[in-house]
Amino acid sequence: MSVIISIIPMENVNRIVSMAEIKLKKGYKIRLKGAARKEIVDTQFPTKVAMKPADFVGLKPKLEVSVGDNVEVGSSLFHSKENNSIKFTSPASGKVVDIIRGDRRVIEAVVVETDKQQKSIDFSSLKSSNLKREEIIQSLLESGLFPRFIQRPFGILCNPDDVPRDIFISAMDTSPLAPDENLIMEGNENSFQKGLEIISKITTGKVRLGIDLARYDLSKALTEAKGVEINKFSGEHPAGNVGVHIHHIAPIQNRDDIVWTIDLQGVILIGRLFETGKLSPEIVVSIAGCGAVGKRYYRTILGTTIQGHVRRRLIHEQVNFENIRFISGNVLTGKKIEQTGFVGFFDNSITVIPEPIEHQFLGWFTPGFSKLSMSKTFISRIFRKNKILGETASLNGGHRAFVMTGIYDKVLPMDILPIFLIKAMLAQEIEEMEALGVYEIIEEDLAICEYIDPCKNEIQEMVRNGLNYIENEG
Repeated sequence: MSVIISIIPMENVNRIVSMAEIKLKKGYKIRLKGAARKEIVDTQFPTKVAMKPADFVGLKPKLEVSVGDNVEVGSSLFHSKENNSIKFTSPASGKVVDIIRGDRRVIEAVVVETDKQQKSIDFSSLKSSNLKREEIIQSLLESGLFPRFIQRPFGILCNPDDVPRDIFISAMDTSPLAPDENLIMEGNENSFQKGLEIISKITTGKVRLGIDLARYDLSKALTEAKGVEINKFSGEHPAGNVGVHIHHIAPIQNRDDIVWTIDLQGVILIGRLFETGKLSPEIVVSIAGCGAVGKRYYRTILGTTIQGHVRRRLIHEQVNFENIRFISGNVLTGKKIEQTGFVGFFDNSITVIPEPIEHQFLGWFTPGFSKLSMSKTFISRIFRKNKILGETASLNGGHRAFVMTGIYDKVLPMDILPIFLIKAMLAQEIEEMEALGVYEIIEEDLAICEYIDPCKNEIQEMVRNGLNYIENEG
């Protein structure tokens, strides 16, 4: 890894003068078939939308609506039991038609049948340019956009009473089949800059924007963003993860060193709220994956159901749904959903890949010309190393003993020892976890380790369990 920090002449008093250029050598690019065509299509307005408490780590929801209630855009559906001020609002106007519950009656989703009129609660008082931090935070809480922020350490809901040391934004997604940042920004440039202006008022530190050093066609809204510190990164996944950016720019020192993060669409949504005085939940979602046919970008709204897309855009008519996996998000960190499921609160993509239906004869004894391989198990690693290949949801093997291979160190561009950190988490050794950098990571940062793990361990689950333990017991 090499780091070059250059000083840029000040052209605007609202622009931070420093910029880091960081070239990361560690990482692994997963080349998958099925990238979305780079064009945006207006899709039909969804018949249903949903808010899912499981999208928010550690949330214990308390309902504010019942089946049959009418709601508007911005109406509160539920709030956090631990902090009543953190609300989760409806992205559409209509009627609550279902409250889906799981084991022990845990709330899995609040479903709204849309009336397609988008009647909205009025937040016109937000259009003032002289809002103080307390007023901004209160407005974000009331509108339901405050949960777009995620707290580091622990990767949990932020506490509105905390003042973050810095706020990090990653405009560089290196995950497999990731949406293109330019397509997300298209037509939203002014809202994005307005969002940055608002966000800069809720931290005493800096707003730090990470962009792709290797791209020369990025939107000027990103490369010339005002009021932020712009840092450029290059490298293979997870070079685009916001956790990697924090680690190399301003590392988290301890559990009280609080940093907030937010994604591009979150910044745009906040900008629109303070531009128009209304919650405008329109987002851009990509449909990708070798199981999809309508691989494009679509304008829709938060929490949209994928059911309207399934027959028309997601898969071929002749394909059996049982042989297809729908993922809200990317293949590394996304969540499996049903054909009637809903896009997650933080997700910008729907990924469709084949579901394995049977074991392959001889398994890893086959040459594997079309199999992805980090190691040299399959011949594709030698002769098709840079080829774009198909992928299924198969594990390509079963769980094995947890052995010390050193393979994680080759793909994680952070100065931590992942294998020892994971073992410390399993052993619940708090002091050792702290010494090994537990406060710098969440699940997504080690997702690439899970993907290449020859032992088939659920590393992301181990990380979450470790984080929950140290948060509660540390």
